[in-house]
Amino acid sequence: MDLKETRELLEKIKNGNLTVDEGIKKLQDLPFKDLGYAKVDNHRELRVGYPEVIYCAGKTPEQVSGIVSFMLTKGCNILGTRATEEVFQAVRDVCPEAEYSREAKVITIKNKDMKTSDTYIAVVTAGTSDIPVAEEAAITAEIFGTKVERIYDVGVAGIHRLLDRLDVIREAKVIIVAAGMEGALASVVGGLVDKPVIGVPTSVGYGASFGGVSALLTMLNSCASGVSVVNIDNGFGAGYLASMINRL
Repeated sequence: MDLKETRELLEKIKNGNLTVDEGIKKLQDLPFKDLGYAKVDNHRELRVGYPEVIYCAGKTPEQVSGIVSFMLTKGCNILGTRATEEVFQAVRDVCPEAEYSREAKVITIKNKDMKTSDTYIAVVTAGTSDIPVAEEAAITAEIFGTKVERIYDVGVAGIHRLLDRLDVIREAKVIIVAAGMEGALASVVGGLVDKPVIGVPTSVGYGASFGGVSALLTMLNSCASGVSVVNIDNGFGAGYLASMINRL
């Protein structure tokens, strides 16, 4: 129940169009809905501007579809991350309009237009292997109303590829850089633009990359000002943050 629905409910009670008992029953779901295995936060969008996101890993397909079923009654956009094909099939049973990115492992259900700005964010990857994480970031931003420009496979091993798209990158309001191996691309981009750069270290790389720790440390130690860093493979976190910055 959002702020508008709450006001309408109170007005109905005030005008005698709804009994107190009926009002109390509806208000029971006001702060959150207890499904037994999950407490869905009904006020998330009211407080922070975006509805609750479903982290699907560790949940059963039935649990995820149950959460989705309830959220559908609220008319909000729905995002499920780290979802398997099995989870998606369960969600599609309750919502045939649901879409699934096998690459990003993300489920989306768009119930309303959340366009927040005419500006866009750029999602940049060092290599093709970083695209799954980048797509998680891009789809996250898009479901929350942000326009996204994708610029993939422009790593430092062939820096001319990056320079060829520098005009598009510089026009973005925020830039997300996903890179594995040594993670140098975030620093390079940070030194070429006057916009915030969000580094996403990925777990791509050979043994000494330590599952993304090498890229994480490189980005954390960046000498380029204006570079912030999210956790390893956290495309969702980067997309969410970029969308928030873009709507300011």
